[in-house]
Amino acid sequence: MAELIVASKAHQAITLPALLVAQYAKEADPNVKIIIEFRDVEVLDSSEKSELEFAMTGKPPVFTSSQVIRELLQGFPIWQGHSEDLIYEWIARIRGFVMTDFKSVEGPLLELDSHLSLRSYVVGYTVTPADFAVWGAIRGNKVAYAAVKKGAMLNVSRWFTFVEETHLWIASAVQSLNAHAQERRANKSKEGASYDIALPDTDKGVVTRFPPEPSGYLHIGHAKAACLNDYFAHEMYQGTLICRFDDTNPSKEKEEFQDAIVEDLALMGIKPDKTTHTSNYFQELYDYCVILLKDGKAYADDTERETMQHERMHGIASKRRDATVDENLARFEDMKRGNEEGIKWCVRAKMSVDNPNKAMRDPVIYRCNPQPHHRTGSMWKVYPTYDFACPIVDSMEGITHALRTMEYRDRNPQYIWMLDTLHLRKVHIWDFARMNFIRTLLSKRKLAKFVETGVVWGWDDPRFPTIRGIRRRGMTIDALREFILKQGPSRNIVNLDWTTFWATNKKYIDPVAPRHTAIEQENTVTATVKGARVAPYTADKPKHGKNPELGTKKVAYSSEILIDQADAQAFAQDEEITLMNWGNAIVRSISHSPNPIHRSLVTSLELELHLQGDVKKTKQKITWLAKSGQELIPVELVDFDYLITKDKLEEDDNVDDFLNPKTEFRTEAVADGNVAELKEDDVIQFERKGYFRVDRAFKHGEKAVMFCIPTGKENKGK
Repeated sequence: MAELIVASKAHQAITLPALLVAQYAKEADPNVKIIIEFRDVEVLDSSEKSELEFAMTGKPPVFTSSQVIRELLQGFPIWQGHSEDLIYEWIARIRGFVMTDFKSVEGPLLELDSHLSLRSYVVGYTVTPADFAVWGAIRGNKVAYAAVKKGAMLNVSRWFTFVEETHLWIASAVQSLNAHAQERRANKSKEGASYDIALPDTDKGVVTRFPPEPSGYLHIGHAKAACLNDYFAHEMYQGTLICRFDDTNPSKEKEEFQDAIVEDLALMGIKPDKTTHTSNYFQELYDYCVILLKDGKAYADDTERETMQHERMHGIASKRRDATVDENLARFEDMKRGNEEGIKWCVRAKMSVDNPNKAMRDPVIYRCNPQPHHRTGSMWKVYPTYDFACPIVDSMEGITHALRTMEYRDRNPQYIWMLDTLHLRKVHIWDFARMNFIRTLLSKRKLAKFVETGVVWGWDDPRFPTIRGIRRRGMTIDALREFILKQGPSRNIVNLDWTTFWATNKKYIDPVAPRHTAIEQENTVTATVKGARVAPYTADKPKHGKNPELGTKKVAYSSEILIDQADAQAFAQDEEITLMNWGNAIVRSISHSPNPIHRSLVTSLELELHLQGDVKKTKQKITWLAKSGQELIPVELVDFDYLITKDKLEEDDNVDDFLNPKTEFRTEAVADGNVAELKEDDVIQFERKGYFRVDRAFKHGEKAVMFCIPTGKENKGK
C-alpha cells in the first residue's frame, strides 16, 4: 500500500512525471495499491514544502519527483529486470525540462531528439518509467510541449505521439491533474469573469510585472492590476511575476510607501517571484538616452512648461528641436551634474511634432532633479520618465506580456517606438479597464491632497479606496480577490457601485461574525420586566445561531432591561413583542416625556413575560440588554459616507466644490459584557444594527471604537 499526494496547482513539469509513473504501476499490475490524492495548492503543507509527497507502508515519506520515482522502482516488482542505471540517469535529466523559457529547454530537447534518432523508447526495447517521466515533464511544461507539438524536433515528436497513443490511460491521468484548475476557471466564469483573452505567444512562457510607484499606498485600482498580473502569471500560465518598483521620481517616493506596498501585496495573497527596482537600471537607462541623443532621436530642451504644453497641443516644433548632437550631449551632461544650468533642461524623444496622437508629440523622457533618491542617494541628478524607463526595463527583465490599463492606450505607440528605435526585444501589450467606483477618487495626487489638508485621518482612513482603508473599514482579503477577479480583464470602462463590492464581503463575514448586542445611549429606555427572576443571572448562548464552532457567550437577564428609543416608540399598548434570546413579552405600560416638545419620547416601559408565546407571530423582535448581572461596555459606533457628492467627476471639475461636508457619523452606545473580550480587527455583528470591525478594543476607562461595515444595502458607504 502506498499514497501519492499531488499539489494540483504546482508546476506540472514537476508533478506529472511522478503521477504518470505511479499511474502506470497501477495500470500494469492490478495488485499494486497506490492511493492518489490531489490538493488544490501550489505547495503541500509539509515540512518539506514540496509539490509531491509519497509514502509506502512502513517507510518514511519522500518529496521530490525523482525520489518518488525511485521509490516506485524499488517498491514494485513490475519494474524488475529493467536497466535501472539508465532509467535513473534519465529521471535525473527531467530537471532540464522544468524551466519555462525556450532557451533553457531547447538544449535538453535537442539532446533527447538526437538520442531518439534510432530508438522507439528512451531506455531499451520496451516502455519504462523513463518514458513516462520524460513524457510527463515535457507535457507539463507549456513551452516544451508547444515545441514538440509544432514538430520542430521530428524524433521527439514521433516518440511523444507514440507513447501517448499506445497508452490511452495517459490522457485521463493528465485530465485528472487539470480537473481542479478547470473547475476553478468554470467557477470564475459562472461568477461573471471571463479570462479567455488569448494572450499571444504563451507557448514561449509568460512573464508579467506589476510596477507600482512608491509614492503612495496601493488603492483598489492597483489591486486589480496586481491580481490580474498574478492570475495570468501564476494560475493561468504557470509563469513568473515580477514586482518592480518604478522609483524614478525622488521628489515623491519614500521607503515607507515601498514597505507598505510589499505588505499589502502579501495581504492579498500575491507573492512575486522576484522584486526589482527601476533604479537598478539607472546606468543602462542613461546609456540608452545617450544613444538616442547621438542618433538624433532625442534632443535637450529648456522650453518653459506652459509653452511646451501649448506647442505640443498645437503641433508647434520646439526651438531646440534641431540642436546639434554635441549641443544636446552638453546639455545632458549639465543635467547629469545637476548644476544651475542643468536644472533648466529636460530631454525629449524626437518622435513627431504634429502626430494626431498627441502622446507621440516629442514626449519628455529625462528630467533633472538634484533631490537625493531614497535608494541611490546623490549618485544621480537625472531621472527617466515612466514612459521611457518602462518599455526598456520590461524588455531587459524578460517581460513577455505588459498588462496596462486603458488610460495608457494612447501611449502604447510610445512604448513600441522606444523598443523599435533602440532595437530591443519586443513585449506584448494587453490593455484592460481600471476599476472606477462612483463618488471615489483614485488619483494618488488628489488622495495625497486629502491627506495633507486633513480631509481624512491618513492613507488608512476607512473612507479611502486604499487597500489599507477598505481593510480598516472591514473588507476581507478573500472577498477583495473574489470581487476583483470577478470583474475579469475586460476592456469596458464602467463606474462600479460600492454596493456590489460590499455585498461580496458580506458572504464571507456573515457565517463567522459572532453576534452581540448594543443599545444606543441617547434616550435609552429602561423597561421593567414582570415575571423575570428577582436576582440577575446569566446563561450560555451560542455566539452564532448557525455556526456552533464560534462557541458560546454569556447572556445576562434581569428585571430591568435597556431598549433602544426607536424600538420603544414603535410599541403599542398590550402588543406582544419578542425579546431576542429570551422570549415573548407583552407591553403593559408606556410612559412618555411630559415635555410637549418631546412628547413622542418614551421614558419607561413595563413588560410582562409571556414565554409560552409564539415568536413567529410577533411583529416586533428587538434587542435589549440587562441593566445588571453584567458589565455594560461603552462603545462608539462609527459609520461613514462618501467623501465626494458627485458620482463621476469630470476633467474640469474642482474637487473642492464636491466635497461632502459630513462623512463621519458617531453614535455612543453600550454593549454586552462579552464585547470586552474583543480584539482589534475582530469582525462582529451587533444584531439589528449591522456588521462592525473593532478599530480600537475596549480598555477600562477607554471605550471600544467600532467601524460599521457596509453590506451593499445601506445608502451610506465608501
